[in-house]
Amino acid sequence: MNETLVASTFRQDVLKGLSAPHKYLLSKYFYDAKGDALFQQIMRCPEYYLTRAEAEILVLQSSQILQRCLDVDHPFDIVELGAGDGSKTIFLLKEALRMNGSQQYYPIDISPDILSYLKQTLTPKLPGMQISSLAGEYFTQLEQLQTISDQPKLVLFLGATVGNMLPDEALQFFQQLKSFLREGDHLLVGFDLKKNPQTILNAYNDAGGLTKAFNLNLLHRINRELGADFNPDQFTHYPMYDPIAGSCKSYLISRCAQQVTFDNGTVIKFDWDEPIYMEVSQKYSLADIHQLALQAGFKQVDAFFDCRHQFTDVLWRVPNSELLPGQ
Repeated sequence: MNETLVASTFRQDVLKGLSAPHKYLLSKYFYDAKGDALFQQIMRCPEYYLTRAEAEILVLQSSQILQRCLDVDHPFDIVELGAGDGSKTIFLLKEALRMNGSQQYYPIDISPDILSYLKQTLTPKLPGMQISSLAGEYFTQLEQLQTISDQPKLVLFLGATVGNMLPDEALQFFQQLKSFLREGDHLLVGFDLKKNPQTILNAYNDAGGLTKAFNLNLLHRINRELGADFNPDQFTHYPMYDPIAGSCKSYLISRCAQQVTFDNGTVIKFDWDEPIYMEVSQKYSLADIHQLALQAGFKQVDAFFDCRHQFTDVLWRVPNSELLPGQ
């Protein structure tokens, strides 16, 4: 996707969201260079348990994961959706090299900056692993990958990124993802589990204000790239968690009646206390996860947990079409 088209799509999505009856912005646009840096800080802050929990799983259980998903005598590709900085994935990649299971890693991410950083940092640490970065939307790059390699796939969707979708959206996502996979391919998905509501809320409202800065940074990006005149100081960060639905949602709340003008002349008006819906971080029970796999057409193979059972990496497989339901 060329830069002009990316910029045009960004503008279209922003104006569509801010013109809606209930204003929203798409969380995928958080990740410019500043957003990437802020998210790396969030992952290291005391309240954000998710990264540490999943890292524990991959440090201690990568061998078991690989043994459960593929015949390591046959080479396979490791494909990661939303690769991030690779600080957790590296443990799985090292184990795949040790087991002679894979020498090919395809990180896919919307952020060229993070992919560049990823390749620079992982290449010297993983001698023998070919790292081929793909920048862009997940499904566009998966379609391209089908023309590049016909090896079996282990697709990684880690970091509870699935939580950025509501359950119905997650189901549609996995159904579409399955269309890019073949029988016997595997998918490893990170899910944040339902737990004490305060623990969850603290993770998205850290005392250091990193999550607040991460959300407000999108307004700065809109100003810079779309010529808008947002005053981020006139918005406040507001997270909330529903323990029944499992949805932790973040909003930016307008602190006054105001208007924002874009460089194309578009004017967006905000009422006092009007919210902008920024993102959802969906939490799951084990029953929710199992049901999601069935509905999306996957077979659940295994689930791996951290020591506190706060988080799980769940392994799914694309079943053989000739198998009858339940087999």
